[in-house]
Amino acid sequence: MTKICSENELLKRRYAFFLEAVNGKQSTTADAALKAIERFEIATSGRTFRKFHIEQVRAFRAHLAKAVGPSGHPLSAATIAATLKRLRDFFLWLSREPGFRSKINPNDVQHFTPTDQDRRIAHAVREKHVASLEDIRLVLSLMPARSEIELRDRALIAFTILTGARDGAIASFRLKHLNLGLGSLFHDAREVRTKSRKTFTAFFFPVGPEPIEIVSRYIVTLRTLGFGPDDPLFPSTAMGKGPDRTFVAAGLSRMPWSSAEPIRKVFRAAFARAGLPYANPHSFRNTLARLGERICHTPEEWKAWSQNLGHESEATTFVGYGHVTAERQNHLIKALGKGIDAGVPPDQLRALEALISSLRSSRNSA
Repeated sequence: MTKICSENELLKRRYAFFLEAVNGKQSTTADAALKAIERFEIATSGRTFRKFHIEQVRAFRAHLAKAVGPSGHPLSAATIAATLKRLRDFFLWLSREPGFRSKINPNDVQHFTPTDQDRRIAHAVREKHVASLEDIRLVLSLMPARSEIELRDRALIAFTILTGARDGAIASFRLKHLNLGLGSLFHDAREVRTKSRKTFTAFFFPVGPEPIEIVSRYIVTLRTLGFGPDDPLFPSTAMGKGPDRTFVAAGLSRMPWSSAEPIRKVFRAAFARAGLPYANPHSFRNTLARLGERICHTPEEWKAWSQNLGHESEATTFVGYGHVTAERQNHLIKALGKGIDAGVPPDQLRALEALISSLRSSRNSA
């Protein structure tokens, strides 16, 4: 068992506060940093950070190369690169703190930097499963909708494809943030856990009438139960005692979820019921980005679509979420080779050319 160093614990708390209060990072970012630091402490047997030196870095990198994750497999290149980066950031911060400036050499800390080869492997774009709208409609059609909890769970998936909201934000929305009449959702950073604490209004994406009907029915149920504007939009499950004195689900509570993990559990169960590969809540944003690529015909339409996802730049949506699938790539390349129409309308080609021109102009002026 790794011994606990009280000074290390205090420094980790200070660093977490620095990340959230000073750098404006979300709690999940701070948690990931603390996990990386804990991994380093385990490898160094809980040695005080005051005794940091370059040999610890070298030994830790060798340790990561041999380590295995919870699945029993070696750590992925992405996990190793992220762990090293978080440790580099932590020790660079610590090297500037009073009492440590003479203890920690920033040049030694730079040895945490992943190699270029490791970074390329970690950041390589790989084909990943993204649910289609047809998949999501099938999932929704197979979900039961009898009890309050079942209505909530079904509405949760419908709401996610309808709004493209991140799961962390979904767990913190209140009823007042949703306007069914306008078809809008207000991401109020004062109350909602939005990414980078952005405040913006999003409007329902054109994904068909079913998601709107499902969410509307759910909202009527909440209001029938006496939920008001300040109550959570997706409340946690209330627990009660069953006949055999065990805890059982007993409807909806008035408390929000404390994290997004229960949301992911709902998604896992729903996709398993439909016999489909698991699509996490965040991947629905990829689904929407691909839909936007098909139906947006002008730069202005693409800008509005990107803005609706909470992106300040349409390039973020285009580069970060817009990915041509292997199947579509195969079709386009073969069509080009045969010299036939690849099925891309002329107005979409013009819109793409205008977008590329805009991106080049932005890069040149930066």
